[in-house]
Amino acid sequence: MERRGWKQCDFVYIIGDAYVDHPSFGPAIISRLLESAGYRVGIISQPDWKDENSISVLGEPRLAFLVCGGNMDTMVNHYTVAKKHRSADYYSPGGATGKRPDRATIVYCNMIRKKYRTAAIIIGGIEASLRRLAHYDYWSDKIRRSILLDSQADLLEYGMGEHSMIEVADALNAGLAVKDITFVPGTVYRTAALDSVCDAVMLPDFEEICKSRESFARSFFIQYCNTDPFSGKRLVEKYRDTEYIVQNPPAAPLTQSEMDRVYALPYMRTYHPCYEAAGGIPAIQELRFSITSNRGCYGGCSFCALTFHQGRIIQTRSHESIVREATAFTHEPDFKGYINDVGGPTANFRGPACGKQLTRGVCVNQQCLFPTPCRNLKIDHSDYLALLRRLRDIPGVKKVFIRSGIRFDYLVNDPDDTFFHELCKHHVSGQLKVAPEHICDAVLQLMGKPENSVYERFLAKYRRINEKLGLKQFVVPYLMSSHPGSTLKEAVALAEYLRDLGYMPEQVQDFYPTPSTISTCMYYTGLDPRTMKPVYVPKTPHEKAMQRALIQYRNPKNYELVREALFRAGREDLIGFGPKCLIRPRRTAAERSRAEQEGVIREKKRAGNGKRNAGRTEQEGMIRAKDRAVKGAVKKEGKIAGRADSGRKAGAGKSTGSRGAKSAVSGRTDVRGAVAAKAAKERDDGKIRGKKNDREQNHKKAGREKRKR
Repeated sequence: MERRGWKQCDFVYIIGDAYVDHPSFGPAIISRLLESAGYRVGIISQPDWKDENSISVLGEPRLAFLVCGGNMDTMVNHYTVAKKHRSADYYSPGGATGKRPDRATIVYCNMIRKKYRTAAIIIGGIEASLRRLAHYDYWSDKIRRSILLDSQADLLEYGMGEHSMIEVADALNAGLAVKDITFVPGTVYRTAALDSVCDAVMLPDFEEICKSRESFARSFFIQYCNTDPFSGKRLVEKYRDTEYIVQNPPAAPLTQSEMDRVYALPYMRTYHPCYEAAGGIPAIQELRFSITSNRGCYGGCSFCALTFHQGRIIQTRSHESIVREATAFTHEPDFKGYINDVGGPTANFRGPACGKQLTRGVCVNQQCLFPTPCRNLKIDHSDYLALLRRLRDIPGVKKVFIRSGIRFDYLVNDPDDTFFHELCKHHVSGQLKVAPEHICDAVLQLMGKPENSVYERFLAKYRRINEKLGLKQFVVPYLMSSHPGSTLKEAVALAEYLRDLGYMPEQVQDFYPTPSTISTCMYYTGLDPRTMKPVYVPKTPHEKAMQRALIQYRNPKNYELVREALFRAGREDLIGFGPKCLIRPRRTAAERSRAEQEGVIREKKRAGNGKRNAGRTEQEGMIRAKDRAVKGAVKKEGKIAGRADSGRKAGAGKSTGSRGAKSAVSGRTDVRGAVAAKAAKERDDGKIRGKKNDREQNHKKAGREKRKR
């Protein structure tokens, strides 16, 4: 400010991202646009929300504070679909996390309001745009009020904002108070009374939609049907008798010349030098040599918020504007000859879907491509084809890639295959990424996507063209798990499709319920707001994990989830060794744990038996020793008796015979004693064996009781 000689900024722009001066970043477009209109704009990137003075470093602006959470919704930026913290923030220096708070727009505005109580505050960007009216908040699992109320801001600009921003800036510069700016298309304001509001559609009030999910679904669909600048109505949402939120109709789309002027502004096309020491801003790497050729999308995917933010009318830049930007790339020292992308939300949309859209708007109750292409849809790739040919001819350009997405149902219905041939020949680097999302028609119907047969036609045509060109190129499908309407049955069917395809995706996108989409409305209400019919919604983290695991069933880490999912779906036939099976049978962790426990018990039992056997062996040894001793004594006595008998026969005289008789009687007595000792020993052995058998029986009984427990 000092170098420029400014004493005060007209606008102070507070943003949640690090500042990147590139037309792919919304704050850069708005700040450069205001600068081109003669306004002084100061930017505070990622102020310290724990220090209230961090938002006052540029002082109070002359006209207003502008606040934007960033290029991404801060909650999506911070959390995965499982509500776990992300490990990196690609819009912060070096990818570091913790540079901005959750719900940054609300936090920054409350800091401003605390410091400057009367300052005008205007909010915008994707975070504010999708929360302009009451909405379901996935992270807190409840209905939240319009962000205009929670942030204490004065005005909200939704959509891309070029038209509304300049009109609001001029009104403030003319001396109009911010509370009196109630007439600008593309803005939302709050009011205490409806005396000055005309031609408005009343939405169900906030209290009603909090109590009734049916009322929320009806309210959402009214909003969805009023996103067109030609046919959209003014909407009013009541919070209490003295508090209303009024949404003006959307701003008009930019003309081609207006788009050209926006993208011709003097962007530096990179991040601020102050971030160099931290490693720069990761998000710029893919975008630096990419070109935005269009805005808007009439594809009508249920899970996409583009209808609410950019609208369904396609806005394009001229060939000359795009060629100038591409030519400027060739003078950059880091440019290697490769343009990463030429496209937008959908690369191959280069004009309105039909002739009436620029005068009467889009159809309210009919989509252009879904469920089948409208008979008035103009399917023509000639303009895009001519543009790509011009870009390929620029000296210094080696290759022009298309990475922002091809709408395959639009492409396959083009009767002229010229673009398809040149796409495969010049603009695919071995793999073409498309988004069928699923293969079950019941789920595709709820997603707003064409039937699977359309995708199969596209694949067949893609293969034929590549074979004709002598190229070996593949299609990489983007797939989504756990979308409303997807049961385990549909998830298993998708896994079988991938099995037959021989492909396992490295990444799977779980459905993420972000604000202001039809799919999010289904997720919260369990109803399709277009028909008010019930929709099955997988909500528990475990079921969502099973559906995601089925898509990556080959990953060993997913085995138990896949096995459980197959049992729950009644598809045990897919567990086995056949070619159609997804997984092979094996013990689960629980079964392995039980087996290990049983093994420990058996080992203990064997150890106990060993001790008992050792004791028994010792006892039996003692018995055998005694037995041998008795037998030896008997044998010895027998020998003595034999010698006595011989002596008796050989001796003469009566006395000698008398002594022999006495010896014989003594020998018989000893033998009887030995026999009696042996019988006593056998009785003792029987008692020992009985005790041993009793102990074994008691041990077996205890084991059976333990297993029962």
